Amino acid sequence: MKLIVTIAVAVFVLGASAGAQDAKKIEAGKKVYEAQKCATCHMIAGKGNKMFPLDGVGSKLSSADIKSWITHPADMEAKLPKPPTMKMSSRKYNLKDADLDALVAYLESLKK
Repeated sequence: MKLIVTIAVAVFVLGASAGAQDAKKIEAGKKVYEAQKCATCHMIAGKGNKMFPLDGVGSKLSSADIKSWITHPADMEAKLPKPPTMKMSSRKYNLKDADLDALVAYLESLKK
């Protein structure tokens, strides 16, 4: 019984810690989104360019696909059934790996 309680407490603590880390990563990603001026072309929660909303993107795309849209937009556009009306910027984003991962985590958190 003592072992079961110990395991349950460990799982709870690890889960709470992971949730806190995820929240920090998501918040960091939101700051990257703002710093990179993504709202110039995209909209989230009514803020930004209404032509290309990202609300719900986390429900539609995997984290790998979100990352590919940021790092290789032309490759992702080529996979679409028809060409987009406006292409995603092909400029190279000089994001550190941690910033890219945080941005992906933020976008992946957008489920609705």
